[in-house]
Amino acid sequence: MKNLTHIDARGEASMVDVSAKSVQRREAVASGEIRLQRTTIDLIESQAIAKGNVLATARVGGIMAAKKTGELIPLCHPLPITHCEIHFEIPNSRDRILISASAKITAQTGVEMEALTAVSVAALTIYDMCKAVDKKMRITDIKLTSKTKKAID
Repeated sequence: MKNLTHIDARGEASMVDVSAKSVQRREAVASGEIRLQRTTIDLIESQAIAKGNVLATARVGGIMAAKKTGELIPLCHPLPITHCEIHFEIPNSRDRILISASAKITAQTGVEMEALTAVSVAALTIYDMCKAVDKKMRITDIKLTSKTKKAID
């Protein structure tokens, strides 16, 4: 098993020193879902939720969260992400919204936490905007689906 990188030799929490790592182009993609009632999805699609356009608000919330990840997650490096994108899909079953987020950066460390945070906050935003009409919502399956890095030419 690999050693935990955020724990020092004394067992104390420690921020990882990435200063010696090379700057690379990095991208991470995360996904998750929020399960809702079919009637809630109908309201979202017809923009009949009282708080406004649910998916547009969730997209902005997720992007804003990605930009603030270093302030939210202890020991996470504050990163100047260069791009964040969030997509929503309603499958034919009409019982959930699938959420995916990608985050990009050119830096010495990865951008996985930013993609995961974007998905999480997008889902939480949908939950917040729909909680008055759907008491059975569940946020599930948030996970990192890919991460890549490429040397800068």
